[in-house]
Amino acid sequence: MLTLAATALAEVKVAEAFSSHMVLQREKPVSVWGVADAGEKVKVSFGKQTLSTTADKGGLWRVTLKAMPASNRPQAMTISGRKNKIRLTDVLVGEVWLASGQSNMEYSMNNHPRYRKPQKGDADYQLKAWREANNPDIRVLYVKPDLNSDVLPTDGWQRVDSTSLKPVSAAAYFFARMLQDSLQVPVGFISSSWGGTRIEEWIPDGKTPGRRPMFEHLIRPLTGYALRGFLWYQGEANLLDLGETDVYTEKQEHLVDVWRGLWEDADLPFYYVQISPYLYSIRREDIVQKTWIDLPRFWTAQAEAMRQKNTGMVVTTDIPDVLNDIHPPYKWIVGERLCRWALNHTYGFSHVECQGPTLKGVNREGDKVILEFDHCDGGLVTSDGKQPDWFWANTRNHGSFRKEDATIDGNKIILHIPESLAHPVIRFGYDETAQPNLRNKEGLPAAPFEYKLQ
Repeated sequence: MLTLAATALAEVKVAEAFSSHMVLQREKPVSVWGVADAGEKVKVSFGKQTLSTTADKGGLWRVTLKAMPASNRPQAMTISGRKNKIRLTDVLVGEVWLASGQSNMEYSMNNHPRYRKPQKGDADYQLKAWREANNPDIRVLYVKPDLNSDVLPTDGWQRVDSTSLKPVSAAAYFFARMLQDSLQVPVGFISSSWGGTRIEEWIPDGKTPGRRPMFEHLIRPLTGYALRGFLWYQGEANLLDLGETDVYTEKQEHLVDVWRGLWEDADLPFYYVQISPYLYSIRREDIVQKTWIDLPRFWTAQAEAMRQKNTGMVVTTDIPDVLNDIHPPYKWIVGERLCRWALNHTYGFSHVECQGPTLKGVNREGDKVILEFDHCDGGLVTSDGKQPDWFWANTRNHGSFRKEDATIDGNKIILHIPESLAHPVIRFGYDETAQPNLRNKEGLPAAPFEYKLQ
C-alpha cells in the first residue's frame, strides 16, 4: 500500500496487483486495497460478498474477503466510490504462486536468442509450449523489470497465450502448467525477477551499497496479495560477485522469514532451485576468483537452508549441456521439479516423489563403507546403466582425494575403503563440473554432499 500515491484523488483506485483476468487465492481470506480521497467510502463486491470501508487520512483503503472455494467460472469484482466504479471481469478463484529470482528464473518463454537450445530431446520443446499455450485456467501477472515506476510495473493479469507468455519466466509457467493439470483448479502465477541480482536486493533491509534493491519496486507492492507460496531461483550472483558459500544459508533464511512476515503467514511454502554445475573457476573477469570447490560449498549452503520448515530444493546437476553456460535451457524440467515439491508437501500428493536420492546414513563394516539413501523407493539406479560415478574419499592419513568404485545394493551404495584408513571424508558430486549419474526410479538426481565418517 505504501507504493500507492496517498494524495487526494478524484476517483477511487485499486492497486495494480488487481485487474481483470486475475486469480484470487482459494480457501484463504483475500485482501483488496487501493487509494481514494481521505474519508471516501469504498465498497467492494465479489460473488456473494459485499464489503465497505473508509479511506484513512492518507487516502488508503483495504477490505478482506472471506475465504472462497476454487472456481473457474468467470466472475466480476466491482470497486466503487462516490464518483466512479471499477469493474474487473473474468476473475477466477484458485491457486496463486509468486516466482522470483535472477536470470534463470527470468529466463523467458520466448527463449531469448542469447540462450543455447537444448541438445537432448526435442530442441524446440519450450518453443512449442509457448506457441501452443491457451489454457484459460492459467493466468499470469508479469512484473516488468522497471525501477522507475512509483507503482507496480505491470500491465495486469493476463490469460496465458503466446503473446502474454513472451516475457514470462519459463520455469514458473511450466510449474503452473503441471500444477493446473494436477489439481484441475485455476492457477495464477506472478513472474517477478531480474537477471544478475543478488539475494540482498530482494530483501527490504539488505540494500547492497551502490545497488538499487528490487524488493521495493517488484515485491513490496505485491505484499498482502493472497497466495499459496513462493518459488525462488537465485544464487549465481552471490557466488560470482561476492564469492559467497556458507553465508548464503543465513541470507536465504532471512529472505524467507521476511517475506513470510510481510504476508503474515509463517507457514508459506518456499521452494527453490539449487544452481547448476558451471565453470566458475575459469572466469578471470570476476573480482573474487573462484576455485573448483566453491560451487559445491555453495550447494551445501543451499541444501542446509532446507532446515527451515515448509521449504524444498530442486537439484539440477543433470540439466546443463555445456559447463560454460550458466543458463541451462531445460526450464520445463526445473518447473516440473518445483511442482513436485508443491504437490507432495503443499497439496498432499504423497505418491508424487519430489526429491532425488538423499543421504540418510553411513555405516562401516570392515573395508566396506555403506551409504544408505532415502527417496529411492524401488532402489537406486543410474541414468546411463553404468556404475555410479562421482564418489571420492580421503582420510586424515592421506590428504588427497581419490575416486572410489561404487556399487548399488537396493537403496545403498557400497564403497570399499581399507579399514586402516581412519575417518574418511566422502564426497559425492562435490565438484563444479560434477554431473553424477545416480538417480531414483523417478529420474530425479541425487543431491551432492560431503560426509566425514567418524
